Amino acid sequence: MTRKKNDSEALPEVSVSDDGEVRHLHLGTPWIQGSMRVAEPFELELEYVQRMMAWLLFVEPASVTKRHAMQLGLGAGALTKFCHKKLRMCATAIELNPQVLAVCRAWFKLPPDGPKLRVILGDAAAEIRDPMWLGTVDALQVDLYDHDAAAPVLDSAAFYSDCRALLSEDGAMTVNLFGRASSYERSLGKMAEAFGADALWAFKPTREGNTVVLAQRTPTRPKRADLLARAEAVQARWDLPATKWARVFKPVAA
Repeated sequence: MTRKKNDSEALPEVSVSDDGEVRHLHLGTPWIQGSMRVAEPFELELEYVQRMMAWLLFVEPASVTKRHAMQLGLGAGALTKFCHKKLRMCATAIELNPQVLAVCRAWFKLPPDGPKLRVILGDAAAEIRDPMWLGTVDALQVDLYDHDAAAPVLDSAAFYSDCRALLSEDGAMTVNLFGRASSYERSLGKMAEAFGADALWAFKPTREGNTVVLAQRTPTRPKRADLLARAEAVQARWDLPATKWARVFKPVAA
């Protein structure tokens, strides 16, 4: 989660619900802002969160451990934990609400900061403009919703341009878009303005209404057979449902 610096609203209270098998994070409302399977705390529980890993389809699997993943919005820490523990990447998360970080460490098995893991408490919009990050991020994962889960908190062409500047040459951004079709089209248009329409790929919406969009720093168009082969490699290596992705994941511009 993030907000603009001049936003004077108090940050929402963070709470946790648990049915014995799956634990959920909430920000002052019943909306689920992240989940963890208690018996498998480092796996990705939610379908749309799994799809945020679609950038793996565009890089050599053997190169992943040498790469840097950044999450804007910590949520329940699922993406940060997966990139750090499962993919063995350097992982950075930017989160505004210190309560979210505290709850992730206490209830969602988020490891402490170390040489390959860091959580920065701050405003994502400001933090990503720090020159130290430019060109250093291979996988940028953006999931910035307020406590009402109504629309992305940061969703301008200028913001997406800042995101693009973070990426390495073969890097990619994945964004969770949730809500009405009109809101999705607006967000897609702003991403196209920053990245170019030929850089965008999108999944079909999940049953819950989440649509994950991927934007490449350098647009590519791998052949379908090559994409499927990479999906099979990703699934075999990290147990992600990547072969299913290939059926519901296509370039936005034909």
